Amino acid sequence: MGIKGLTPLIKQHSESIQTTKLYQLSGKRVAVDASLFIYQSLMNFRNNGDYLRNKDGKITSHIVGIFYKTSNYLSLDITPIYIFDGKPPEEKNNVIKERKEKAKTATKLMKHSTSSEEKIKLEKQSVRLTAEYIDDIKQLLDLMGVSYIHMDGEAEAIASELCRTGFVDYVVTEDMDALTFGCPRLIRSCIDRSAKMKDSISIFVLDDILRDFKLTYNEFVELCIMCGCDYCNNIPRIGNITAFKIISKYKTIKNYLDINPNNIPENYEQLYTRSIELFTMYRDKLNPDDLNIHNSTLDISKLMKYLVNDCNISEQRVQNIIKKMQTKYTKN
Repeated sequence: MGIKGLTPLIKQHSESIQTTKLYQLSGKRVAVDASLFIYQSLMNFRNNGDYLRNKDGKITSHIVGIFYKTSNYLSLDITPIYIFDGKPPEEKNNVIKERKEKAKTATKLMKHSTSSEEKIKLEKQSVRLTAEYIDDIKQLLDLMGVSYIHMDGEAEAIASELCRTGFVDYVVTEDMDALTFGCPRLIRSCIDRSAKMKDSISIFVLDDILRDFKLTYNEFVELCIMCGCDYCNNIPRIGNITAFKIISKYKTIKNYLDINPNNIPENYEQLYTRSIELFTMYRDKLNPDDLNIHNSTLDISKLMKYLVNDCNISEQRVQNIIKKMQTKYTKN
């Protein structure tokens, strides 16, 4: 879910969103939300509506999608480091439960649907990550010589702190709560509908947002929580616009609650206080030198065998992509 209504709020009150092309990031290092790319690959890389599969029936959509995406980054001289989600905080249990229930419901409806178009839509809603999918991607990254981190905690939280401390230059994710975690530069798929060029991206710069919002980072965290986040639902009848007005005036949720104590959900103050702790839990406490970063070296022979024999990608296509991946990109 991220932060409810944060993107339209930024569009309304800030001119900070930059639209550019992916190649402009050449020479940069980016932390990638692995779950995001896996989900996108499972939903988008398909054959006549079904997952891509190898000769044994094993789903390979996620492997094919991550290979194409990662090789594109490498061909542009962008260095990705994938961050996998670890064990989430208990405060996110309700959100995770809701997502599982939605996926289960979509699976049930899919079985009774007679429309092929509706079945595809429902199947995409039912996608859930499995340990097997994650292991597949780790194997792929090992063969491609691409680094990754898998530790307890949420990927966007870890990636955001790595970006804030300069270990990476950007964070690639669709979850806007990366900004709440302090990510200084967030990359999303292009949200500018007028930008038709391939590989267009949107960049959100936190300092510019704070300047335009006239808020400090701590006040921005309070705003995001009041809008509604994975750890704490919003107060009934208070949406993103009202939340912005409240924080702009009162600066903290507590200041507002002290004057407006009515109609506040049970345990709200406890939940929002805990949310602040969770959004700032890694701040100045994540040293890259102490992290278990999995590194490897590109193994072309094994990568070819894996993609051609195990994933049914044509040998010529794999060869062409690897050749492009190894060619040093130079900006004009």
